[in-house]
Amino acid sequence: MTKNKWTVLIIEDEKNIGNYIETILTANDYKTLRAMNGVTGLSLYTSHHPEVILLDLGLPDIDGMEVLQKIRGFSSVPIIVISARTQEREKVEALDGGADDYITKPFGAEELLARIRTALRHRLNAGLVNPQPLVYSRDGLVIDFERRLVTLHEKPVHLTQIEYKLVSLLAKNAGKVLTYDFILKEIWGPYADTDNQILRVNMANIRRKLETNPAEPHYTFTEIGVGYRMLE
Repeated sequence: MTKNKWTVLIIEDEKNIGNYIETILTANDYKTLRAMNGVTGLSLYTSHHPEVILLDLGLPDIDGMEVLQKIRGFSSVPIIVISARTQEREKVEALDGGADDYITKPFGAEELLARIRTALRHRLNAGLVNPQPLVYSRDGLVIDFERRLVTLHEKPVHLTQIEYKLVSLLAKNAGKVLTYDFILKEIWGPYADTDNQILRVNMANIRRKLETNPAEPHYTFTEIGVGYRMLE
């Protein structure tokens, strides 16, 4: 069955540690992005919009705390600090600065994976009084948010990473009209050089895969001049 992998951005300048983390994540079905410094890490975040960030504090160009503050200025993406700094004061500073978790080097594979799973669960229910359903199911279309699987009448649907993010964003807000600007910011990031055209192309691709007749969609609706809405 086609699965859309969670993407993890690793911002770590020590090559051996970065390789170790990447090996663990790849073996456990995550997609990874690598950055050896803070500037590259910020660029990769805004261009790829990963679901989790693993952030080292001791970076060669700018301090990891500055990277944390910059991302927190526009995003609530889960950030797990991975650092050799063991002082309680530094841990508290990172957590108060917006980090979701803090792991001290050295660490084991199982601990790292458990922390990532926890961060992803928290993200699914972020800001919600009532926990969000982990599955969207309407008229034969099923989206399992936790497993990142999409099926239509029990048959798997292959979506690209961007298409999956787009359809899951709409499904999590089913019945609500999401504006073009809101969707662009959520999927491509606040600084992405995009316009409505890239959104329209991706929606057209989604409809070809989900709709019996893309010209008369049953699941995904266009609110002309405003945005898109998913079947409630």
